[in-house]
Amino acid sequence: MWSTIEYEAEDGIAQVRFNRPQVLNAIDPTLAREFAQALAKAEDDDAVRVIVVSGNGRAFGVGYDLKYDWSRETGGGKGPLDYAAMLGRLVAFELTPWDCAKPVIAMVRGHCLAASCEVAMMCCVTFASENATFGEPEIRFSATAPALIMPWIVGFKKARELLYTGDTIDARTALDIGMVNRVVADADLEAETMRYARRCAAIAPEALKATKKAINGAAETMGLRAALAHANDINAQLYATQTEVYRKFAEVRDRDGLAAALRWRESQFE
Repeated sequence: MWSTIEYEAEDGIAQVRFNRPQVLNAIDPTLAREFAQALAKAEDDDAVRVIVVSGNGRAFGVGYDLKYDWSRETGGGKGPLDYAAMLGRLVAFELTPWDCAKPVIAMVRGHCLAASCEVAMMCCVTFASENATFGEPEIRFSATAPALIMPWIVGFKKARELLYTGDTIDARTALDIGMVNRVVADADLEAETMRYARRCAAIAPEALKATKKAINGAAETMGLRAALAHANDINAQLYATQTEVYRKFAEVRDRDGLAAALRWRESQFE
């Protein structure tokens, strides 16, 4: 049915898996569109009470696919308004787990970076393998997180520490700061996640939906959506600016390939 998403539903639980393991589940427009469709399918299925999101292969995801020419998504425009429209669509994609009426559980192993990290934070509950790593490295490449959800999850001080540097953290640190709910051995990750999902699925669906709506509503009353919209406007100005770092990164990428560009930039932080 989909080329970048696997879907199955049984015993009240829908499993939605990112399925681009050859590129560590990097997000392209097709994956973004199909993920939204998969969650809509689960939401429309009365037999499904809980949704579990994971990634095939050795990573939950590494964010947006940097090999894709995202300027195509602006319709050819290069101004702040063009980028604001594009980023607005990306924010809507990342909000998909948040906007889903049913509980969404993230099951994370391996890399969970950039937009993929944001998607995991948008989920109601996150289970992580001991080998998982989390972070928002976009700032190292003169970009920012399209959906600035991290301050709402871990607090302003810790979010600034991580977002100002693009540093990654291990699963135990993510647990300590409240980014994830539980950390388990990699071999036990699926069993522990599904055990919790089954417990949730035993709850009346009306109660699950009402509880999620109440919690989300409280955050939105405090200004979550307005804050994301404000960040989108600020981010659009940066995306429309060709900084020196971005120009150099693009030069190395176009000449030597994405891997070489990533190595060039990361070597400056060793």
